[in-house]
Amino acid sequence: MALDLIDDPEVIEEYKEHHRHVWPEVKQGLEKIGITEMKIFLTGCRLFMFLRTEDEFDLEKDFQSYTDTSPRARMWDDLMRNFQQKIPSAKTGDWWVPMEEVFNLEW
Repeated sequence: MALDLIDDPEVIEEYKEHHRHVWPEVKQGLEKIGITEMKIFLTGCRLFMFLRTEDEFDLEKDFQSYTDTSPRARMWDDLMRNFQQKIPSAKTGDWWVPMEEVFNLEW
């Protein structure tokens, strides 16, 4: 999935600093909804998120339940949105935008 940060070096550094010290409740909440691995990569101001999940994971439903059922997860999400902005291809209602897999070495 992709998302942009606000293109300001101070904003980007603060975002990175928050992610060096992610709240324990955020990590626990992500694991609780079935995320087994999450990595976020940054180039310039573009973020790329890689997820591994349990088979029954539903991106829209489970991410929504993560923020709906945990006040700390909601606080984290609200805080992170201060640093983020939608990418140009985002549709109405999208924040992190799913990406199409176009190549896989294992194919």
